[in-house]
Amino acid sequence: MAKRDYYEVLGVDKTAGADDVKRAYRRLAIKYHPDKNPGDKDAEAKFKECAEAYEVLSDTDKRARYDQFGHAGLQGAGVHDFSRMNVEDIFGALNLGDIFGDLFGGGGGRSRRSAQRGPHRGYDLETVVELTLNDVATGVEKSIEFTRQDNCEDCGGSGSAKGSSPSKCSTCGGSGQMAQAGLGGFFQMVSTCPQCKGAGKVITSPCKKCRGSGKVPKKRLVTIKIPAGVHEGQSVRVAGEGEPGFNGGPRGDLYCYVRLKEHPFLQRDGINLIAVVPISFTQAALGGIVQVPSLNGMKELKIPPGTQTGDVFRIKGQGLPDIRTKRSGDELVQTIVEIPKKLNSQQEELLRKFAETEDNTVLPKSRGFFEKLKQYFNNK
Repeated sequence: MAKRDYYEVLGVDKTAGADDVKRAYRRLAIKYHPDKNPGDKDAEAKFKECAEAYEVLSDTDKRARYDQFGHAGLQGAGVHDFSRMNVEDIFGALNLGDIFGDLFGGGGGRSRRSAQRGPHRGYDLETVVELTLNDVATGVEKSIEFTRQDNCEDCGGSGSAKGSSPSKCSTCGGSGQMAQAGLGGFFQMVSTCPQCKGAGKVITSPCKKCRGSGKVPKKRLVTIKIPAGVHEGQSVRVAGEGEPGFNGGPRGDLYCYVRLKEHPFLQRDGINLIAVVPISFTQAALGGIVQVPSLNGMKELKIPPGTQTGDVFRIKGQGLPDIRTKRSGDELVQTIVEIPKKLNSQQEELLRKFAETEDNTVLPKSRGFFEKLKQYFNNK
């Protein structure tokens, strides 16, 4: 299924500024957040779609690539795979605690708190790999270059400058939460600490290289094996090539989604391939041998006399393999009879002589048409 335009997803113009994009995302994220739409899978899907659009349009480099090349331009840009991400981790992946504050029980604070207080798996990434039909037929190895957020080498991912370490948050005492007395003092309201955003610690001396985030963008090149028979939109998972985990947690994964490059002569239909081949009207009438394009070069196909436009012929075993059974499909060849627009004098003379021998009443399609025509006017 094709992805929607990111500007359309957020409902903003292409000239929208950063603040407009942020406001639009906040409004839609609140509208579709699962906490407000419990059990609504459609709302959850829209929530994740908005997050993906915001990640791209809020980043200057990613937005520029998207504006110039569309979705294809984001290949290898390190876009998170929100479709596979837990909802509570999305705010953390986008670092949106400052946008949403304590909405939805802490919003981004939940994922940041879990990241700081125990091992937490890193975020998954997604990229796109473009394949030809020949790649699909045989399977292929592809080198994929992408950008991911890695632990800063200067601070080891802590966010603090060398020789320093995070301090206990003085506002919440290191708990990451704030308790406030409710109406009349009968109950307490617990919310995420606004100072440390639920981490329990604050960085007093941030690392200069990563500016306290603990992460820096790095390019990465990996080689992946793509099995024969893979389909458009399917993904190949590369374990451990996502973003680093927190507090010793494992890395996330990289998902490479398949996009098929258009073939000039062949179309895919499951494990079968379809070729549309023009033939002359004399070949159609008399039969003959025609050359047909295939993934293995040109093939000869014998067509019988009387071949019509739309007739389909099968070449066994010239399709694509089934990804599970490895059984090969067929190539289906559909003929189109081409009628010449210009005739030389000799061709015209021959056709006129042939026309004198024709009996239109015995042509099956013509007979049916004229009989229906006659019956229609007789009834009137």
